Parts: sequence; structure tokens; C-alpha cells
Amino acid sequence: MSRKTTIQRKQQFIISIGIILVLGGLYIYKNYSPQSEKPSIEETPTYTNALERAYANYSMEVSRTAEELRLPYEYLMALITLETSGFKPAGTRFEKHVFKQLKKVKSGKLNRYENIKKKTLKDANNKALKNLATSWGPFQLMGYKCVGMEVNVHNLRSEKAVYYGAKWIKEEYGRLLKKKRYKDAFHYHNTGRKVPRNGKFYTHDPKYIPNGLKYIEYFKKHQP
Repeated sequence: MSRKTTIQRKQQFIISIGIILVLGGLYIYKNYSPQSEKPSIEETPTYTNALERAYANYSMEVSRTAEELRLPYEYLMALITLETSGFKPAGTRFEKHVFKQLKKVKSGKLNRYENIKKKTLKDANNKALKNLATSWGPFQLMGYKCVGMEVNVHNLRSEKAVYYGAKWIKEEYGRLLKKKRYKDAFHYHNTGRKVPRNGKFYTHDPKYIPNGLKYIEYFKKHQP
């Protein structure tokens, strides 16, 4: 074999390897590029309203929890829709006025704030107080509500937030739900007391209870 022939074969071999690498690169780009991993518009879930979003995100878990704790599924779902618009994870909201009240209790300037006393906060620093003054989870429970339940704030925002939130609801005003007094239940959740005798709603949103009652009817028809 001549030296010229050997060089030509080496050149052909190099060219062949180059073609294989190029074709392989194009295949990988086509099948494994980040763009191909993104869902198309048709594959991305879209919800026209908060009710659909709440159903998609919470219905299965709420259904199991409602059955376990013997609570009305439709009320829990309506409440989640009111409090979070169905988003998961749920947002948080820091209540500055609650934080100030808790600081007063800790310093002894205030005797108590609901069931929170000075001895309850003896080891709480500012970060802990802020957590207690923040609403968490699908039912947007204030952090300090965990004290009466003898759990941590973490439980109100963990994977079992639906369960612990529903458990608090049952212990706090489950008697109203048992009698299907939904107006009083919504009002109690939002304000800490039942609808007053004058029939006036003192919720932060005047439509809170009317909307909640409409949502209940929706979720009676939409169960997993």
C-alpha cells in the first residue's frame, strides 16, 4: 500500500467520524434540548377561574381529609377557594398588627392575645413572633393558632397542611358545620365570631360569605 493511499484512507476515516458526530449532535439537540422538554400550550393546564384551580389542586386531598374528620367536603373546598383562590402552594400574609400585639404579650404590656399568654412566648424571638403573626396554608390559619393545637407552625404549611387546618376547623367551630350553619362558619373563620344578631357581616370582604355559599353549591356538584 502506497503512502498516498494510506493518507487518503485516514482522511476518509476522519471525515466519516466528523459526519457521525454532527448527525449525533443534531439528534440529541432535537430530542433532548430544553425546548423539547417544555410542555406545549396544549399540555399546560389552564383554569378559567379559582374554582377549577382549587378542584385541580386540592379536591383529592380534601376529600380524604373530610371523610377522615367527618367534615363537609364542599365547605372545606369553598373555604380554600376564598382564602387562596385555589393556588398551590398557598401564599402567606404577615399581619403587622398581630405581630405588635404578640410583642406586647411577650413584654407583659398585654395580658393575653386570644389564647396566647406571656409564658407561651418566653422563648420566642422576633422571627418566631413573625411566623406566629403570619397566615399559612390552604385555610390561611394564623401561625399562633398552632399553640392551641400543640403543633408547630411548620405543620400549618407542610404537606399535611390540609389535614392540620381541617383539624383546627373541627375543634374550633365544627359544631357549626355539623348543623350546616355555613354563614356562621365562614364568619367565624374570618372574624373569630359568629354572625351577630343584627345579621351584618364583619368580614374583611363584604362578599366573603355570599361567595362562599355559592362555592359550596359548586363543590356539591364537583367531587372527586
